[in-house]
Amino acid sequence: MSKPKSNSFAKFFIAGAIVVATVVWLAISASGNAKSYYVTINELNAMGSKAYKVNLRVAGNVQPGSITRFGPNANFTLVEQGKTLRVVYEGAEPPPDTFKDEAQALAIGTYGRDGTFHATQLQAKCASKYAPAKPGAAPTGNLATLAPKS
Repeated sequence: MSKPKSNSFAKFFIAGAIVVATVVWLAISASGNAKSYYVTINELNAMGSKAYKVNLRVAGNVQPGSITRFGPNANFTLVEQGKTLRVVYEGAEPPPDTFKDEAQALAIGTYGRDGTFHATQLQAKCASKYAPAKPGAAPTGNLATLAPKS
């Protein structure tokens, strides 16, 4: 005698439901850790104990002379509207080439109870690279496209 088809269908349906439920559970549980809130240094200071519980993104300018590098990691201070924030960067990659004094930087990580921001990701943009040319100054950059063609 052969087994009824409804029994194999029920087993298939239960296995599929378990797989779908597992994927949904993984997606929901992972999304909570992936969120990061963008805050200013002033907003970070005003958050109180809530600041210690969430992933954050904080931007500012790198204070001149504050960068200390050790291997692929770095310590530095961000400045924004007269407020400062000490940052310890310990990421998987070294800081970008544009990470220099006075560069605009975005630190992604968590705020510690010690008053230090612990960054695991770092993005930087060199302010002077994107600043407009001074009046009367010679153009910089790739001038090959401006050269007359022969």
